[in-house]
Amino acid sequence: MSLTPWLRWNDTPPRLSARSPAEIVLETLMMELAGQMREVERQQRERRRAVRKICTGVDYSWLASAPRPSYDLSPGERLQLEDVCAKIHPSYCGPAILRFRQLLAEREPEVQDVARLFRSVLQEALEKTKQEEEAHKLTRQWSLRPRGSLSSFKTRARIAPFASDIRTISEDVERDAPPPPRTWSMPEFRAPQVD
Repeated sequence: MSLTPWLRWNDTPPRLSARSPAEIVLETLMMELAGQMREVERQQRERRRAVRKICTGVDYSWLASAPRPSYDLSPGERLQLEDVCAKIHPSYCGPAILRFRQLLAEREPEVQDVARLFRSVLQEALEKTKQEEEAHKLTRQWSLRPRGSLSSFKTRARIAPFASDIRTISEDVERDAPPPPRTWSMPEFRAPQVD
């Protein structure tokens, strides 16, 4: 008997099949949808049970529980949602999930409406992706556009910094004149002198 199978602990473990980012996003989004549908269904059961208890005054739910009806997506609807999920960029997966949870908390929809709400969130994410791609294309086109050199740019007006009537501190220092009794940032107010 050979000891080779027992000594294979040194060998590298077999690599698991690497999944693409699109597959990971698809799986994450579909798991989020399934989880939220279960949660909404549970909340609806609790609301119905509370209403029934208020109407009858007695709670017999502990005695006999009816089989739980669960809402499930049709195969066609599931495939459509998976197709849209596969188009979502990985950077929009998290924000899409947060937006979906926010809408569920705001609206408290029925189980049947959860998939429609999920589809609208995915469409928003796809639109944002398209807008960013268009903006990126425009900036890329702008950056590739040839630019004129600054030497061909000529101004019509010339600036003459020393031909100004505005007094500066350096002029007073150069002339050895005492500085005026005011702060330079404040305007000078003087009363007209009478001769």
